[in-house]
Amino acid sequence: MTQGAKPPLLRVNNIEVIYEHVILVLKGVSLEVPERGIVSLLGANGAGKSTTLKAISNLLHAERGEVTKGTIEFAGMRIDRMHPAQVVKQGVVQVMEGRRVFEHLTVEDNLLCGAYTRNDKKVRGDLNVVYRYFRRLEQRRQAKAGYISGGEQQMLAIGRALMSKPKIMLLDEPSMGLAPLLVEEIFNIIRSLNDQENVTVLLAEQNAAMALDFAQYAYVMENGRVVLDGEAAVISDNEDVREFYLGLTEIGKKSYRDVKHYKRRKRWLA
Repeated sequence: MTQGAKPPLLRVNNIEVIYEHVILVLKGVSLEVPERGIVSLLGANGAGKSTTLKAISNLLHAERGEVTKGTIEFAGMRIDRMHPAQVVKQGVVQVMEGRRVFEHLTVEDNLLCGAYTRNDKKVRGDLNVVYRYFRRLEQRRQAKAGYISGGEQQMLAIGRALMSKPKIMLLDEPSMGLAPLLVEEIFNIIRSLNDQENVTVLLAEQNAAMALDFAQYAYVMENGRVVLDGEAAVISDNEDVREFYLGLTEIGKKSYRDVKHYKRRKRWLA
């Protein structure tokens, strides 16, 4: 990935991840994310996207996983041996798949939990920043998080992450289970955060069309490996990506049945 003379904000160097001491999940994954960039990590369920994000935020140990080879560097500092709370303090925060809000707490209390690593006096001011981007959350600030909609919970999870003052946000499947209009609204807000708050974004997403439209650069993962990477516009025009991830061919859209039973091998697996 060419980023010019300036080193990338995040660099993942040829990492391997093993679960339960025996299950090899990531096999030599390397990627780079430039400062203030938006990078997408594409792939089907089980490709290794979530594991890659958890390796970066150092959350693998909770699932009996570990990085056994390679390194992960953020802003020139190695972070793969840090405690997860230290990683957050460095400015790396992950929004987990499935939202995982604290259902018994109010929306506002959930947001304040995102600032647990901070000891400055600007938390209340930053709360207003979150409400400026997520107007729905401001309207529901005293509602219990377990009683708001799925889209509002996804906004809450992103807003909670924003309260930690991240330099980079790792988003895991933010579109999952949401209506298209809500997905578009959330992605537009994330783009505004990138543009106006200088938040770098690494997005793991199965919705390839949305992710490629959203990002500047993309990596395609299969079976724990990066099999293709490039500028998002170039990846979108790749014949295999169009057929296997976008369901498109030279004659238009293919049905799910056609894609499922398509026999030609992907060129990157040849």
